[in-house]
Amino acid sequence: MSTPSPAGAGRPSFAVFRDPASVAVVGASADPAKWGYWLARGALAGRERRSVHLVTRRAEEILGRPTVASLADLPEVPELVAVCVPAAQVGLVVDEALALGVRAFLGITAGVPDAPALAVRLAEAGARMIGPSSLGLFDAETSLHIAWGDFHPGGLAVVSQSGQIGSELAQLAQRAGLGISRFVSVGSQLDVTAADLLEDLAHHTSTTVVAVYAESFEEGQRIFDAVRLLRRADKHVLLLTAGDSEAGARAALSHTSALTAPTELVDAACRAAGALRVATPAALVDVAGCLMAHVPPRGRRVAVLSDSGGQGALAADCVHRSGLTVPRLSSELVAKLGALLPDTAATDNPVDLAGAGEQDMGSYVDTVDALLASGEADSVLMSGYFGRYGMDSAALTETEQHAAAELAALPGRHGRALVLHSMGADSDTATVLREAGVPVFPTVDAAAGALAGAVELDARPGRWIPRPAPSDRPPRDYWETRAALQRSGIAFPEARQIRDGDQLQAALAELRGPYVLKASWLEHKTEAGGVAIGLTDAAVVAETFTALRQRLGDGLYVLEEQDVRPDVTELLIGARRDPRLGPMVTIGAGGTEAELHRDAVTECAPVSAHLAREMIRRLRCAPLLTGWRGAPPADLESVVNAVVAVSELIVRYRGDRVELEINPLRVGPGGCLAVDALLLASPVRSRHKTEEHA
Repeated sequence: MSTPSPAGAGRPSFAVFRDPASVAVVGASADPAKWGYWLARGALAGRERRSVHLVTRRAEEILGRPTVASLADLPEVPELVAVCVPAAQVGLVVDEALALGVRAFLGITAGVPDAPALAVRLAEAGARMIGPSSLGLFDAETSLHIAWGDFHPGGLAVVSQSGQIGSELAQLAQRAGLGISRFVSVGSQLDVTAADLLEDLAHHTSTTVVAVYAESFEEGQRIFDAVRLLRRADKHVLLLTAGDSEAGARAALSHTSALTAPTELVDAACRAAGALRVATPAALVDVAGCLMAHVPPRGRRVAVLSDSGGQGALAADCVHRSGLTVPRLSSELVAKLGALLPDTAATDNPVDLAGAGEQDMGSYVDTVDALLASGEADSVLMSGYFGRYGMDSAALTETEQHAAAELAALPGRHGRALVLHSMGADSDTATVLREAGVPVFPTVDAAAGALAGAVELDARPGRWIPRPAPSDRPPRDYWETRAALQRSGIAFPEARQIRDGDQLQAALAELRGPYVLKASWLEHKTEAGGVAIGLTDAAVVAETFTALRQRLGDGLYVLEEQDVRPDVTELLIGARRDPRLGPMVTIGAGGTEAELHRDAVTECAPVSAHLAREMIRRLRCAPLLTGWRGAPPADLESVVNAVVAVSELIVRYRGDRVELEINPLRVGPGGCLAVDALLLASPVRSRHKTEEHA
């Protein structure tokens, strides 16, 4: 055996997990029902590229290959060792391998005892491990296959925190005619993480689309930085995750937290990095199919073509619900289609062949050709019976497949996409289309959803987000928070600090009623009875101040002028430093009913003025700001400036979890006023925020 590497030597590059010169499977088995058999079988498939060693205590022949009883019996130190032994033996196998000089491991076994100590030993030896609890590795470029099951080569890479979901993605991809370029089940991430593996994919030549399943985002910012790296390498990233529930809201500190589910924060990170989150494994593979088409979809204009009026109408509805448009066609194009089709055909969008396809399958080709050539649509969604003719009548197979080949040539000719929904999605004709790079789907909603997902992802280039080291101490109470926001250009009503009766009388002489009186130090002002609104005159204010001091004690109180402007809309602007995904900013409908309406948009902070405008535009309540039912339009630029300012502030504040909120921000024709603000820092506590200015 060759000389081992010295302990603590430089950790190996990730190339060893892509193309090791030698592999040893410890726990290999001749029993096809056992993991050790599948790992050995897969590893031996690459024996023309690398040496493969099988290690088993029984020292039997496996798949026609000799075995050894231990790693020490091998003629060389393998570059990569796959460990598939009982959990109690994993540490012993790893220690033996480290002593021999092995520096890369694939841990298959789950439930490894004392895993943290194992991680320390790996690090001290300068070794790396994927797993434990991994379902394995596959790399089509290098014939590396150390995993359960079979993989067919293609352009989709799968990096999954759940091995079984990763396997499901691979199986669904195979059924859709897509192949796998690389498969990595990251397991429990004792050492190597999903972020490591995503970074390593940036230069993986055969990968065009990356599928990621993530159950946690402990390295959230690094994961999305890796997504940016992949996007720059012209690789699209589709993300699948769990946790879209109200559980996170139960620990909310503020309205901002309650309005943003965990997946909404992930969506914001996806938009900023240039990725797309999807809801299910099937949806992920559907979108991947469109992205991997010979001509991927770009642009939101869709022409719908069907051989059934009903199917065409349903397809158009699905396209519209997916956020794409079904534009009316020009009179010139309508006339051109009318010359190609029977008088009974519908030649506006959606286009209905009205039986022309049954008479001449060339009508499918001619119509799609005209639609793609027109430039009036960015893609064509063809829905209906095409693909089924040959299944139902063998005499039509050759004609249908010839038409399919002609259809498949059209996207390349015109530079625009063709997507099919076929009642024969599993037919030989559908296979002809898929092999030529035209995606085919069994349902129209899947086709429209995949088309929309691909278009949305194409429009997300990602953006660079500065990450300066947080330098500022967060404000400690309402008065400090208000002052910090004012320094950032956000206006508040006139106010004075009050500690005693003399200061109260001086403030009343300078401020105009009606008034609001607040206990500045309280986070839960309303719950504690620490706020009073609508105080009409000096006598009422003095009486209220006395009552508050008697009940709450001495401290810093704030007397403010109450905002009573007409034609005002209440918004919420919040920001948070998420411990995993970083700073976020949110704008939404504000006031006491903010959580009821749940009308909010969140993006990674900081944001530009352009993105802040886009956030406002996406609100359902946005029409209230632009002159709803004859009301004067609000000063939108003042809101834009406030969103930008809050997004910049949250980046500067120190703390693992910090939340800043203005609710409500009252905006009208003359600008916006923040009439309440709060900043909270760790520790996390349950909180119910209400407003003083109802």
